[in-house]
Formats: sequence, structure tokens, C-alpha cells
Amino acid sequence: EVQLQASGGGLVQPGGSLRLSCAASGFTFNDYAIGWFRQAPGKEREGVSSISTEDGSTYYADSVKGRFTISKDNAKKSVYLQMNSLKPEDTAVYYCAAGLFGGDASYAPLRGNEYDYWGQGTLVTVSS
Repeated sequence: EVQLQASGGGLVQPGGSLRLSCAASGFTFNDYAIGWFRQAPGKEREGVSSISTEDGSTYYADSVKGRFTISKDNAKKSVYLQMNSLKPEDTAVYYCAAGLFGGDASYAPLRGNEYDYWGQGTLVTVSS
């Protein structure tokens, strides 16, 4: 069974840091791009960051560029999102997703409707 287990969320103060993890199983990890998406109550889902597991290319939303870093560990079949300098507007449920984009090793879009598998999400709350 395909599994994407997101973890690492919690409550942090503005300016603090969190590291989210996404553990993948049930599919050929190296064939899939992994994206992080977030959704706050009453707001649309937003692409945050993504990585191509074939090429290692990374992508970031403008709102998080310079603060967040995505990385992967192929041996552990895991993708991480290091979030620094957190702001209250970063508060959301964060989801990891896997997408098979067979023809392009560097392709990892920030459009959620292009992804195939989704995890359950982990809540990040940034508040004083």
C-alpha cells in the first residue's frame, strides 16, 4: 500500500524553526517527485516546495524562498522540509505528496493537482 507519512509539526514561536519529515513506502521512491503543500482553514491549498527525486532539482514558493529548505535521503526514502524564520502566516496543515512525471527527471511542480499520492498532513502552528 502506498504510504506517505508526514510528521514533525507542532507549535513554535515566530522566528522559530521546525523540520518536517515525509516517509514514503509502497512505491518506487526514486521515480517520484515529492512536494510539500499547505492549507490553512478557509484558504486554498498552496504549493510550498518540491524536489525531483531523479535529478534533485528543488523549487520553492516565493513566500518561503530563503527560509525553507527541502532535501531528501534516498536510503531512508524520506524527504524533509527545514523551516526557519517561521511567520504566523506559515500556520497550516502541511502535506507531502508524490507525483510520477515520467519524462522529465528535473520536473517537480508546485501544483497539487499534478500529484498522485498524498499523506495525512501535519499541523504547524506559529504563534506567540
